[in-house]
Amino acid sequence: MIQRKQTLFLIIAICAMILCFTFPIARYSSMSSLQMPVTGELNLIAKHIDFNPEQLMSLEPIALGQDGFFNAWPLTLITIGVMAISLISIFLFKKRTVQMKVVAFGFLLSVLDIALTFAWAVDACQKALPFNNMGCTDVTNHFGIGSFAPIVAAAMLFLAQRAIKKDEEMVRAADRLR
Repeated sequence: MIQRKQTLFLIIAICAMILCFTFPIARYSSMSSLQMPVTGELNLIAKHIDFNPEQLMSLEPIALGQDGFFNAWPLTLITIGVMAISLISIFLFKKRTVQMKVVAFGFLLSVLDIALTFAWAVDACQKALPFNNMGCTDVTNHFGIGSFAPIVAAAMLFLAQRAIKKDEEMVRAADRLR
């Protein structure tokens, strides 16, 4: 029975993890030594915008490079892993006990994803090399949708696991009545 509410929760979790790739994890802003606003954003998959001084004058966002930052590959792999686990667990509806264990593992992986996402965003703010090169003193960090999407995915995986557990209890209660 693939039309259960836990399937909806798992699909929402997959969509939330896709948002991590689409939207920036954090946006950074500061004032340069020339009193010009400087902005940048941190993405899970780097957008290739090369830094040049002319961008300061046009006030376009400067993409923060990976130099000196926490490496993004573990975070990217964990995000893909949570998506894959959620997708696989949708099709394990006939084996509810296995499905519960897989969703529980996905939940733990998403909690790890949340911790790494926020650690990466804070680490990037402290080591914002393009900002330091321009004489920026105060870099402010604004968390984006990409940093809150894993929280939504973790909540949906938790709700899916509870719904699967309720289904399993209902089936066991029905078996006792027979």
